Amino acid sequence: MTESAAEKNNTQEHRLSVVLPMYNEEENIQPMLLQMHEAMADYGHPWEILLVNDGSSDQTLQRMESEAASYGSHVRIIDLQRNFGQTAAMQAGIDAARGDVIVTMDGDLQNDPKDIVRLVKRLQDENLDMVAGWRKDRKDDLVLRKIPSLIANRLIRRITGVHLHDYGCSLKVYRASIIKDVRLYGEMHRFIPAWVATRTTAQRIKEEVVTHHPRRYGTSKYGISRTFRVILDLLAVYFFMRYRTRPGHFFGSIGLWFGTLGGLILGYLLFLKIFFGEAIGGRPLLLVGILFAVFSVQFLTTGVLSESISRTYYESSNQKSYAIRNHAALRLDDDKGWKRLG
Repeated sequence: MTESAAEKNNTQEHRLSVVLPMYNEEENIQPMLLQMHEAMADYGHPWEILLVNDGSSDQTLQRMESEAASYGSHVRIIDLQRNFGQTAAMQAGIDAARGDVIVTMDGDLQNDPKDIVRLVKRLQDENLDMVAGWRKDRKDDLVLRKIPSLIANRLIRRITGVHLHDYGCSLKVYRASIIKDVRLYGEMHRFIPAWVATRTTAQRIKEEVVTHHPRRYGTSKYGISRTFRVILDLLAVYFFMRYRTRPGHFFGSIGLWFGTLGGLILGYLLFLKIFFGEAIGGRPLLLVGILFAVFSVQFLTTGVLSESISRTYYESSNQKSYAIRNHAALRLDDDKGWKRLG
């Protein structure tokens, strides 16, 4: 056994699932699977590939089926009924994955399968929950891709508190027990590190520089418009990261600010009316004060209602407001684990 193979086999025992969402990538199927098998040829642990066809309108599905037949049953195909988007396709692959470690990556050949083993090894050796790829030398258009991503990454880092250089890189490695607890909706795949941070600590999320290639076949599915969607999605991420279990604090804080401002304005006008006899009925400031007071009541009421909805959600579902890592501590028999006299 070569030194490289021996090093790979020293990694903790596990099973690996690689999730590849694809939409209209017919020309990339064959080279992607070829590169994947070359990169994993000496991998010392069981592994599988999940090809997710996201409702492609070209020959992507047919190419998947023909290539999978030539490689074997470890190449699995998930065919979505229509184009649901990358986030939904990624979630479908994660749900179907059987591995203890799950890898996600793009199917456009811009991510390099050779980086997978290195990222998995770091996840295992450092006992991490996630290792994200960092396209330090990114091979994309400067104006349409690099600059918007740079702005978005800095904004996401500041708001979420998870300090990664490249949120948009699809090549990521996860511990299955963590990522399967995260549900992805809309276009939230670019915020996966932030969502993972709601189930674990940011200290267990690291990044690794990975290779990035220019696109050879097909066309990019992204444009400048995604920058605006990122900003909207970021508001939702901020809310759920900080106020998911206490939404009343979020709306209540806004209501108190409006109430304080409205109270100060109305108090000032009342002072002018009582002590100076000034007419205040026609002042625009009176309308502003009343509006602030109304806003305050609305936000405070929304806070109470959202707290009720949150409690109903947690009490009526299997969701908990916490996550436990050492489940073995919960599996003791009733007669074991007690300190007794003598």
